[in-house]
Amino acid sequence: MITLISSVLGFGTSFLPRILGFFEEKRDQAHEIKMMDKQLEQQIKIGNQKMQMMDISADIAESETIHKEHSSITQKSSQWCINLSASVRPLITFFLFFEFVILTFLLAFGFIDNDMFSLLWNSDTMAPVFAACVSFWFGSRSFNRK
Repeated sequence: MITLISSVLGFGTSFLPRILGFFEEKRDQAHEIKMMDKQLEQQIKIGNQKMQMMDISADIAESETIHKEHSSITQKSSQWCINLSASVRPLITFFLFFEFVILTFLLAFGFIDNDMFSLLWNSDTMAPVFAACVSFWFGSRSFNRK
């Protein structure tokens, strides 16, 4: 009886290394798949960073081209035209500010009433005007970077 049991155990244990090898190989394959997934994620991140760098480089090249073109145009123009071109945006901003100040003083000194002031300078007019001025002077570079 012991001989029979030892024969069966001997026969059964001869497969044990193969069974253990199968589980070890399965674990190794799962580890390799995880490593490949991590490498793929890393490659995607590197690709995204390269795309961001290309976008930044394109923005820089576009700005340089615009400045070169503007300088070549201004070399052909008279100084009066150059000064006028450079002062358009600041003048518009100053005019909008002076409009607000003048309307406020007119209201404060009684030359116009609140209804007239509201018709000329209400929140529907004021918000986009000031938002446009502030975003032009301070926001365009911040938004371009983001």
